[in-house]
Amino acid sequence: MKKHSGMRPLDVVVLMKLVALQLENTKKPWTLREIAQSLFLSASEVSESLNRSSIAGLLDGSKKQIQALNLLDFLQYGLKYVFPQQPGAYQRGMPTAHSAPMFKDALVSSETYVWPEPFGQTSGFVIEPLYPTIPKACREDEQLWALMALVEMLRVGKTREVKFAVTHLKDFLKYAKSQ
Repeated sequence: MKKHSGMRPLDVVVLMKLVALQLENTKKPWTLREIAQSLFLSASEVSESLNRSSIAGLLDGSKKQIQALNLLDFLQYGLKYVFPQQPGAYQRGMPTAHSAPMFKDALVSSETYVWPEPFGQTSGFVIEPLYPTIPKACREDEQLWALMALVEMLRVGKTREVKFAVTHLKDFLKYAKSQ
């Protein structure tokens, strides 16, 4: 068994991609290459990420099934401490957290948060993504975008946003698990 050298931000992204795939309900098995291509990563990065998540108890032994309760605990209670984030400069980017289009109407705020992105159409305070390829991957996968926006709410949100994110992540994970 490999040694666990600690979780990395990339691991959260890969786990959210697996949840997004389960939510699609295609029942089609995924491959490392497909995950890597969709996240703009190498297959070895994905493989190592799956190993770390399995050792941490966030995936089962086959590295194919999310351990939903463990993942929710990690996201809810550990994420903001392991991968802290403070909003930075004001610039153009891709909306995230409560500013993402799918949550914008549910959570009204005077602050707009964005991932820095050269083609961004929204101005706001920058949140550095957990991994640099997230904005590009989310442009191509709206389900992943919604999940990553919820993850960002956990990292930078106030009490109201955090509660909203936890509730929605619970729903997503419960639904994904039933698929």
